Amino acid sequence: MRPPFSTFADRLPSLGLLLLRVVTAAVLVFRCVQLHRFTPLHTAAPFLVAAGAGLLLLLGSWTVLAGLVVVVIELLLAFSHAGDLSVSVLLATLGLALALLGPGGWSVDAQRFGWKRIEIRRPE
Repeated sequence: MRPPFSTFADRLPSLGLLLLRVVTAAVLVFRCVQLHRFTPLHTAAPFLVAAGAGLLLLLGSWTVLAGLVVVVIELLLAFSHAGDLSVSVLLATLGLALALLGPGGWSVDAQRFGWKRIEIRRPE
């Protein structure tokens, strides 16, 4: 199975993607926990979905799909005025950037889909 992105970043770019994933996930989860205390479950559902996508981003698993889910949910929240507009736009932008750039070398996706070394031995 081929990954939905062509390459995995290595070294410093991979560290930058890890930092971007961690910060985005932390904000998504923190906002969900903060708002979940004060809102009923049916109005907190988009925040719960965004937090779940944030956890996937944190691990670097299904990064492209999780990033796109963050984009959709945050734009939905921005247009419905359910959250802070500037935070929603920022998180939608970060989700789109992660979906376009991929997870980086330090991720579950890199372990699952990364380059494999195949050694061909001569027949004896």
